[in-house]
Amino acid sequence: MAAYRGADVIVEYLIREGVPYAVGLCGHGNIGLLDALYRRRDEIKTISVKHEPAAVHMADVYYRLTGQPLATFTSCGPGSANIVMALACAMFDSSAVLAITGNVPTQQFNRGAFQETYRHYQAEFPTVVRPYVKRSYQPTRVDMLPIALRDGFREMLGGRPGPVNLDVPLNVFVEEAEVEVPDPGLWRAGLRGDAAGNPDAVAQALDMLLGAERPLVLAGNGVVAAQATEELRRLAEELEIPVATSPMGKGAFDERHPLALGANGRNGTYQANMAARACDVLLALGTRFDDRAASAWLPGVSYGIPPTRLIQVDIDPGELGRNFPPAVGILGDARQVLRQMLALVEARGGPRRARAEWHRQIADWKRAWEDVRRPYHRSDAQPIRPERLVADLRRVVPEDAVVLADVGVHHNWLVQELEVRRPRTLLQSWGFGGMGFAVCGVLGAKLATPDRPTVAVSGDGGFLMAPHVLATAVEYDLPAVWVVWNNYGFVSIRDLQLGFFGGRELATSFAYDKSGQLYSPDFAALARSFGAEGWRVERPDDIAPTLEAALACGRPALVEVLVDREVRPRATGGWELPPLPPALPTFERELRGR
Repeated sequence: MAAYRGADVIVEYLIREGVPYAVGLCGHGNIGLLDALYRRRDEIKTISVKHEPAAVHMADVYYRLTGQPLATFTSCGPGSANIVMALACAMFDSSAVLAITGNVPTQQFNRGAFQETYRHYQAEFPTVVRPYVKRSYQPTRVDMLPIALRDGFREMLGGRPGPVNLDVPLNVFVEEAEVEVPDPGLWRAGLRGDAAGNPDAVAQALDMLLGAERPLVLAGNGVVAAQATEELRRLAEELEIPVATSPMGKGAFDERHPLALGANGRNGTYQANMAARACDVLLALGTRFDDRAASAWLPGVSYGIPPTRLIQVDIDPGELGRNFPPAVGILGDARQVLRQMLALVEARGGPRRARAEWHRQIADWKRAWEDVRRPYHRSDAQPIRPERLVADLRRVVPEDAVVLADVGVHHNWLVQELEVRRPRTLLQSWGFGGMGFAVCGVLGAKLATPDRPTVAVSGDGGFLMAPHVLATAVEYDLPAVWVVWNNYGFVSIRDLQLGFFGGRELATSFAYDKSGQLYSPDFAALARSFGAEGWRVERPDDIAPTLEAALACGRPALVEVLVDREVRPRATGGWELPPLPPALPTFERELRGR
């Protein structure tokens, strides 16, 4: 054992875990940690953001791309309270982040010191963040840090990943004790999240798939997280089963593959929703069946479970049977369960059941979907149609680039229109839907993949919540690209107002109060004021060359695009906000009207 200050214990352990970055914002509650990071700055780099949520969004995205958690640091009081939303985004999308929060010295607990949360319990930040982390630790002595750190990393990375909070009083950062800093490899040897499924359940599931007339695979984010995309492709090809994905699972299956149907749900593809509705056996891998992906569980809209028999595979037992009753539930890692199925398929051999009629029906749905969409991909209309912007984005941005979708109506368009061929090339905030996720997270993507283009697509409303990221990008020379989808407001919510409340609208469009004229900042000029590059696009023919210039400039760059706010994503599924009436699919009416 050796004598360490508390902050030195933390930094030493982070280095042993291979953590490359600590990202956060200074405050009086974490100055002891900053001093320790300064003395080890050649081994772990510190990045200072301009608003605390940016640090967590960056760490969230970094983990999704690399599987390596980052540490974030914030101070007591408002500094740490600011990260709650970003932690919730990471929690609900299964992303591991170590959030180190400073707190008041233990000597001042329960005295109402500056920025102490104390009205119900002393130094109570862990209670504030409790619903949005897998575990919160509050070591009050230096010798408590080793256990908190080793257990915190095990908790973050075990089973279904998620964020962990380490709340450290100021004095614990700077006080000294003789401790042994744990060896991560020793403590986590064999503690991996790739558990196999029950063999009998796996065999039963395979029998159901082989006997089905209309089988379908639904791949969720759990397939991407488990690195199971290759196993999924092999099983789909071996059994000739079509594959849909959840919106969050886009990238789990190459969307140009002949068996690919695209994403399901309210704004998924026509063929994905129709196949999910009509299938007799559904193999669901690592997906939660949340309301937007499952058309609010409205019977017969995206799913009919039952009579469809559901095989549900998930690493989290809490998700099995949450929203639909499984005929077979399998607790396990998606990759291991798929490998078990593949081994059984190989052992059994023999011919597969012919399903020509099922594949013909799916081909008809695909053809109908493409016939409606295709003309708009080259549309010259002004304001610019959303389909044209997404199509040009796909044509210009390389397939291995990282595209991040912020939250807003543009997110629905990206899920529906952006063709994704590889895992981890479209990242989203899905479960909690935090605006600013992509605006900030694109910097984490650039840290994780410095040699690949990283593009955040954000609404004008979302970007206005976090323009400070431009300063961080310029300061640390991170050449990310922001595409600001400017439709003059929070248009997804405006559309709900118009649809549900008789055409009345308030506080959703950006407009001058007296004249009603639509209002927008000059986002391109804003970017240039920070020291980044900035362009404004109003004509469709300018989209592609401007995106090319932004990607090639080698500097932080923003492209503002004026998009038609009156064109809405096609409703191929449903949604419901009780007691309001459900919003049902409309695409089939569009087909009949052609």
